[in-house]
Amino acid sequence: MANCILGYGFGITACLGCLEFIHYLILLLMLIVVSKVFVPRGFRAITIFPFILLRYKEDRNDARLINHERIHLRQQLELLIVPFYLWYSFEYFLKLVRYKDKNLAYRAISFEREAYDNENNFYYLKQRSFCSSFKYI
Repeated sequence: MANCILGYGFGITACLGCLEFIHYLILLLMLIVVSKVFVPRGFRAITIFPFILLRYKEDRNDARLINHERIHLRQQLELLIVPFYLWYSFEYFLKLVRYKDKNLAYRAISFEREAYDNENNFYYLKQRSFCSSFKYI
């Protein structure tokens, strides 16, 4: 069996050691910034790796919201950041054409569906398999 760069394993399922490494990398790199300028109206937060941008400083204490955004950090890291944004944008525009409603299109994006479905599970990122967002396509 071939080894990954971390020496644990290789393949789409990724090894537990690699996932654990990614989890701690996200915790280490994650920077929470409060800014009404960068967060679009109608949203409380957005994630642009490695930043979680919050509209309101009170949201720093909202564990559910922070967990939702941390799920996006994991998604972005798994897809090497730039491809994540390309895929996210492409999927949003496809859903917008289909639903003709920007809120429905946003909620139907596979990355958002995964994050919303698991935002209340605070162990999700420790249990989550590699590229789990593909299950939501």
